[in-house]
Formats: sequence, C-alpha cells, structure tokens
Amino acid sequence: MYSDPLKTTENWVGANVCAYTGVFCASALDDPQLEVVAGIDINHADIAGYLPTELGMLSDIAVFHINTNRFCGIIPKSFARLTLLHELDVSNNRFVGSFPEVVLQIPNLKYLDLRFNDFEGKLPPELFNKELDALFLNNNRFTSTIPDTLGNSPISVLVVANNHLEGCIPNSIGKMVNNLNEAIFSHNKFAGCLPPEIGYLSNVTVFDVSSNTLSGPLSKTFKGLEKVEELNIAHNMLTGFVPESLCKLPTWAILRFPTTTSTARIKNVCHLLGRTHVLMTQATAYQIGLSRSQQNNVKLW
Repeated sequence: MYSDPLKTTENWVGANVCAYTGVFCASALDDPQLEVVAGIDINHADIAGYLPTELGMLSDIAVFHINTNRFCGIIPKSFARLTLLHELDVSNNRFVGSFPEVVLQIPNLKYLDLRFNDFEGKLPPELFNKELDALFLNNNRFTSTIPDTLGNSPISVLVVANNHLEGCIPNSIGKMVNNLNEAIFSHNKFAGCLPPEIGYLSNVTVFDVSSNTLSGPLSKTFKGLEKVEELNIAHNMLTGFVPESLCKLPTWAILRFPTTTSTARIKNVCHLLGRTHVLMTQATAYQIGLSRSQQNNVKLW
C-alpha cells in the first residue's frame, strides 16, 4: 500500500481483524463457533497500491468491494482459491493487462464488476459459461468480438459500453430470453445488422446499442420486447423503416431513434400513434413511413 489519505486502514493493526475498518466477519459455514472474514468493503477510500497475493488466504470471504480507489497492477492469481466469493467489485481503479482470467476459476462468483479500469484484449469465451448474474465491463479497452457463447449466460445485467468491441452482436443473444433484463452495448465498434433474435428478449427492460456502426433494417421481431422501458438505437447507420410495432410497445417505454437530416419533414409514426416519449436524435438516414396527410401533423423534438 502506497497511500491511504483518508486513513481507512489506520486501525489495521493487531490480531482483532474483525475490528478493522471495512472488514466484516461472520460464523464459518463449517464451524459456527469460528468467526471468519466474510467481506471486505473499502469503496471510495482513495487507497493506492497493489492487491497482495495473501488475499487468497481468505477462503471464507464472500464479498470483496474495492471500487473507487487507486489500486493498480493485476488481480492476483491466488483469488482462484476464494471458492465462496460471490461478489467481486474492483471498478474505478487502475488495473491493467488482459482480461483477468483468474475470475473464471472462482466457482461461486455471481457479480463481477471490472468497469473503469485499463483492461484490454479479448473477452474469453468461458466468461459467458459462468453462472454470473451481473457483469460490468464498461469503460475499459477490450477489443475483438463478443464470443458466441454469450447466449449460454444466465446474466440479468450486461454492460460492455465504452470499449473497442467490434463485429456483430451474436445471434445467440436470443437464448438469453429467460434472464436478461438490461443490456448496454453502446459506444463500441459493433457493425452489421441487429440480429432478429433480439426480439426474443421478452424480459428486457433496457436495450442500448447506440453509438456504433450498426447497419441494415430493424427486424419486425423487435415487437417481442414486451417489457422494454428504454430502447436506444441512435447514432448508427441503420436504414429502412422503423416497424410500427415498436411504437405499440408499453406506453412508458422511452424509444431513442435516429432521424434523417436529409429530409425536410421527419415522418414520425410513433408521434401520431400517441407516443410522447419518443426521442428523435440527429443521426443517419432512418425514416418512419407515413402518408402525406399524416406528415403535416408531425412534430420534431
């Protein structure tokens, strides 16, 4: 540890570890008479340093939260011994290197948060075979494509925004119908068409693919997004027509569509269907077909 300006670890001395700031203890699962370290939470402590290998000795720990500090280096390989770890949050630090594959060896991990670091390179296919519930990878420097194993994941929340990911969103995403609630792919380099299998995601509430280079039309299958509350497809290179079925989604949904700057009149069928939560954004050619009489009543906002 190089720096602890808030003196969070000032009392980390002596044998009474359970009294340390940010350390939480509980009875051991295999021996209720024994008190063990069950969690570490030193979020927002502004601590600078490396994670010591000795952390792998905390075999009973279930929660490890160190977000918003200045830890650097890599995640120790000794973390593979943390067999009871459920939540790992190392977000908003200065970790570097390729995806920390040691996390793939943590058998009971459910929540993984790596956002706002300097991880780079490929995402391992094995990542989406894990029994994760939430995965946050945004604001790193990951590259290449999302593996086809995406569809194997039971994840309910997936955020990969603000990386350098490219290629297509895998068709296998349609297999995530039972669990996926939020998916955010924005601000990457995804290209190609949006797979029609996205329309199978009947439990999704947020779906954001904005600010990529996606092209082609929207599939009519998108009407299957029955629970969507926010759908953002703005700032891409989509063409064709927005299916009227999208404007018949639940009335509380916010739909962010791109508009065309090449026509004098924006043909906004959603507005004429009474949708007041449709946000039109300045982007490339994407039109919604209406008759000439309907066009005269269009409002742009």
